[in-house]
Amino acid sequence: MTAYAELMEFQRQTEALASIAGRLGWDQETMMPRGAADQRGEEMAAIEGILHERRTDARLGEWLAKAVATDAVSAANLRHIRQKYERNIKVPAKLAAEIARVTSVAQGVWAGARGAEDVAAFLPTLENVVRLRREEGAALANGNDVYDALLNDYEPGTKSGDLAAMFGALRPRLVALRAAIRAAEAPAPMTQSFDEAGQLALSQKLALAFGYDLNRGRIDKAVHPFSSGSGSDVRITTRTNPVDPFNCFYSTIHEVGHAAYEQGIDPTYALTPLGQGVSMGVHESQSRIYENQLGRSRAFTGWLFGQMRDQFGDFGIKDEEAFYRVVNRVSDGFIRTEADEVQYNLHVLIRFDLEQALMRGDLAVADLEAAWNDRFAADFGFAVDKPSHGVLQDVHWSVGLFGYFPTYSVGNVYAGCLHQSLRAALPGIDDDLARGDTSRATGWLRENVQRHGGLYEPREIITRAAGQAPTEGPLLDYLEAKFKGLYGL
Repeated sequence: MTAYAELMEFQRQTEALASIAGRLGWDQETMMPRGAADQRGEEMAAIEGILHERRTDARLGEWLAKAVATDAVSAANLRHIRQKYERNIKVPAKLAAEIARVTSVAQGVWAGARGAEDVAAFLPTLENVVRLRREEGAALANGNDVYDALLNDYEPGTKSGDLAAMFGALRPRLVALRAAIRAAEAPAPMTQSFDEAGQLALSQKLALAFGYDLNRGRIDKAVHPFSSGSGSDVRITTRTNPVDPFNCFYSTIHEVGHAAYEQGIDPTYALTPLGQGVSMGVHESQSRIYENQLGRSRAFTGWLFGQMRDQFGDFGIKDEEAFYRVVNRVSDGFIRTEADEVQYNLHVLIRFDLEQALMRGDLAVADLEAAWNDRFAADFGFAVDKPSHGVLQDVHWSVGLFGYFPTYSVGNVYAGCLHQSLRAALPGIDDDLARGDTSRATGWLRENVQRHGGLYEPREIITRAAGQAPTEGPLLDYLEAKFKGLYGL
């Protein structure tokens, strides 16, 4: 066997073990009994220890020194393996296993504290998570910025300074648009109750409408919706709220966007570094364009209006246009995952700034709740009423995902660029969406983004698909055109 063939055979086994670890994480969120949390922490630590040994195995360095790329696929595989190997050898095995153990247990602690509205019950655990991730970041940074080192795990090649500039350009126009909308008359919210069985039935219909392959996936309930897996086993979760069915429907569409990316990757890349989404920003571009530019469009909501009437009968909305306005209603709210398109990125920017301060040691964990509440009041104009609407609302920090939050807004920017190109390439797409047919739109995304998996770098895949380097302009133009039209501004 050549050095490249030996390397890829070894890597295939590593990827398979990582898939098993991912399945344990899915089970923890959906099926695992609460009393199993400590044992699951030990299990996760054990498998992470094995994975870390494989990812830092000295033979990887030897194979990488000898392996020769013969085409674009082998070159991309070598690039990914080399980047991950050089990263992993900087992190001690003991630290990697401890992070896996602590974050597994922390997830349950966070869920309990969130349910009890008790920030103090979570802070000691979060302090431990922050300490471990700072230690990891310092090992990876090699004297450079700790936060940038962690950010690289989720959006390779991106620096926090570049994101700060992008987000700085987003903020003024978003704030101005939000202010203009708040001064206009908003449509009344729905007040009916929608049974859970009906919501779940329609959410499955939506998943199928957006191309989710249930032969290679499943839909379950969880506190925080997510997508898990790749290749032939890609699972999603959703949640229900009796007075807000859109929470269920659009969480489902969002997670289907993630899942469709994984299911759409060239199957020959399975269990290789190319067999999964190339970055969380690109991943988020798929979930957001499915959820918003397609799922909340006037055309698609017209079809959804009919589906809701079929499922629930008369639910108090008179026609498709009124329904479109309700679906896209801009209103005050605390929860990022429930935020409208105009305000969503403002929620992300809070987290981006706070987690940078935490990782760089500029903000103590004990002061996090106050810092969150102060920033929220300044950005949104009203006070956080309880911790589950504030600092305890997201699972990310409990599981150590520092550097993850900004990729949500990066994904929105990417989605804006992709949507502009998709619309130019597919005239008459609204006629399809009005019939609940997303196949041309999702097919375009599969062909131009999803099938490539990790073949290209994140910004490169967006540039190739959109025909230009990613910039915040198309997203802002789309938002202003849509919401000024909706609110008569």
